[in-house]
Amino acid sequence: MSRLLLRLAQPLEAAVVLAVYGLLGLLPPAASSAAGGWLLRRIGPLLRAHRVARRNLELSYPGRPSAELDALLGGMWENLGRNIGEFPHLRRLLTDPAAVEMAGTETLEALRAGGKPVIFVGAHLANWEIAPAVAVRCGFAVDYIYRAPNNPWVDRLLARRRIDPDGAMIRKGAEGGRQAMAALRSGRSLGILVDQKMNEGIEARFFGRPAMTTPAFAQLALRLGLPVVPIRFERLGGPRFRVTVDPPVEITATGDRAADVAALVQAVNDHIETWVRERPEQWFWVHRRWRDRPAVSEPDAAPAGP
Repeated sequence: MSRLLLRLAQPLEAAVVLAVYGLLGLLPPAASSAAGGWLLRRIGPLLRAHRVARRNLELSYPGRPSAELDALLGGMWENLGRNIGEFPHLRRLLTDPAAVEMAGTETLEALRAGGKPVIFVGAHLANWEIAPAVAVRCGFAVDYIYRAPNNPWVDRLLARRRIDPDGAMIRKGAEGGRQAMAALRSGRSLGILVDQKMNEGIEARFFGRPAMTTPAFAQLALRLGLPVVPIRFERLGGPRFRVTVDPPVEITATGDRAADVAALVQAVNDHIETWVRERPEQWFWVHRRWRDRPAVSEPDAAPAGP
């Protein structure tokens, strides 16, 4: 697409997104969630991404009957559609104890008593936009690392609708890496989703296959002596969720920085794989998590950004 066409298309795309969210915002949260789920369950199988998700499931669950995979794909599309329907209502959902329940609060209390910042790691499960519940409901100061949409108009639109007023949104990249380091050194915690492919990352196993994974969270944690804490998102039905804070991930330190980074990355991948296996219909299978010919990069290289 030419630069001129792109400049014209981006505001139009943002206007469509704004209109959709405006219409969904007129509905009660349960109805908006259901409408999004119903719509995407029917549209999703027509998209190219459906083939990507199907292939990922076939390789991850070899031998599973086709009907079971179809059911998982239908559940995945419904979950993603519900996420769209819930986005206009996030502020309301996160402040409603009946909509988002917290588990593992004793872990949070122990971490808060320790007085150190925390690196929270999660995955694209259920509705991952409820991650700020840890900050909004539990008193942590958290900044969030994210991959910005290609459309800057949509990026600004979505950023205004995210719901932790005290948490900065840090874009992935070199400048984001510097901002993340500064946030941690100032005593703020970080939240990052680490289950997507990063070509500049390191190779770790995920569902028994090599998957390029960001090492930045592990490098930051080991460099600053900070805990890496997994947070899990589950959909309990409709716009109802559970956020579970697990104990910090522990590895046996060897003193070899590259080996320790790789071990911590693998431990987190194993943690996420357990979550996905328990709720496979709630994971983001449309992402190209694996590639046919994975390459291994230097684990202890300076990260371009978390």
